[in-house]
Amino acid sequence: MLRCGYTTGSCAAAASKAAAIRILRGSFPESVELVTPKGKTLTLDVLEPFTGSGFAGCAIKKDSGDDPDITNGILVFAKVAFSESGVTIIGGEGIGRVTKPGLDQPVGEFAINSVPRKMIADALAEVSAQYGYTGGFTVAISVPGGEELAKHTYNPRLGIAGGISVIGTSGIIEPMSNAALIDTIRTELNMRKAEGHENVFFTLGNYGENYISREMPFDVEKSVKCSNFIGEAIDSALELGFKGILIIGHIGKLVKLGAGIMNTHSAQADGRMDVLVTCGVLAGADVKALQRLPDCATVDAALDILEEAGAAQKTLDVLACRAGYYLDAKVKGSANIAAVMFSDKHCLTVKTAAADELIETVKEEYR
Repeated sequence: MLRCGYTTGSCAAAASKAAAIRILRGSFPESVELVTPKGKTLTLDVLEPFTGSGFAGCAIKKDSGDDPDITNGILVFAKVAFSESGVTIIGGEGIGRVTKPGLDQPVGEFAINSVPRKMIADALAEVSAQYGYTGGFTVAISVPGGEELAKHTYNPRLGIAGGISVIGTSGIIEPMSNAALIDTIRTELNMRKAEGHENVFFTLGNYGENYISREMPFDVEKSVKCSNFIGEAIDSALELGFKGILIIGHIGKLVKLGAGIMNTHSAQADGRMDVLVTCGVLAGADVKALQRLPDCATVDAALDILEEAGAAQKTLDVLACRAGYYLDAKVKGSANIAAVMFSDKHCLTVKTAAADELIETVKEEYR
C-alpha cells in the first residue's frame, strides 16, 4: 500500500489555525488537528513559530506521502493578524499570482484556490468559537523558495506567475505511482468482475465522483478510479471481458480524447487547445475567436471565448464525435464504449454517441 500525503492547502489551513491559537491564547500548540474536506483528520506538527505585535505565524511541513510531488517537504507559512471582521487571505513570498482567465481565482489574485481558502476560513472560525473571539483575521500565506520551485512546474504555462499555487480539493494527496495505480485499477476491475458485473464505469478523480453523486443514477462507490490512465484502464477492462465501458470526467481532462490521447497527464501530452481549435475549425467557428484559444490556461476559459462567438455548442458536438471515434478505435468492436464530459462552470455535459445507452445499462446493473 502506498502512503497518502496532504496538500499545500491543508498545510496553509493548519498553519493558520496554529497561528490564530497563538494570538488568542498566548502560546503555540505543538501540533494541530485539521479535518480535511475528505473527512480525514490530520495531526500536523507546528514548526518555526514567530510573533509580533498583534500577529503570529508558523509553518507546516508538506508531506506528499509516496506521491512523486516536487513540493514534498516544503514549508508552508501562515502569518495571522487581527482585523475588524471577516477573513482576508493574501499571498506572500513564493505564492504566485493568476495572469490568465479561467483558473480557480480571477486574474491578479493570489493563486490560493477556493477550497484551501475555505479550509483556512473554517479553521479560523473554529478557533474563534473556541476562544470567544468575534473579530476578523488577515492571513498571509507564504512558501520560501516558491518562486524558484514554480519554474519546475506547469504553473508558468498555466498562467501563474511568481510562485507556486496553493491547491487541493480533498486536502489529501493520493499516491500517483504509475505502476501502483494501474495495479489498483486492475484490482478494482477484478472485484467488479467477481461481483458478476458485465459493464464498468470509470471516473478520473474527485470532480468526476462529485458529478456522478449529483447527476448520475448509480452508486458512485461502484466506480473505478482510473486517474490519467484511461488507455490502461480500457485495456484492462477489455482483457477481463467487460461488455460496456463508460468514462466520466471533467472536460478539462477528457477533451484530450478528441485527439485520441489516452493518458491525460499534462507531462504526457497536452493538446487541449489544439483539440478545441481543430473542433472549432470543423464546426465553422470564427477564425479570430479560434486564434485566441491557444492563450487560454483552461478549457473553461476557452469555452468562454467560444460561447461569446456563438460557436460553443457546434464545437462540442464535433468534439463528441471525435472522442467517440477514437474510443471506438481503441476497443475495435470488443465492447460498447462512451464518454461523458462535463463543466460545472458552464453547466454543460458532452456525451459521445453511445453514452445515453450505456448510462441506462449501468443504471440497471449498479442501482
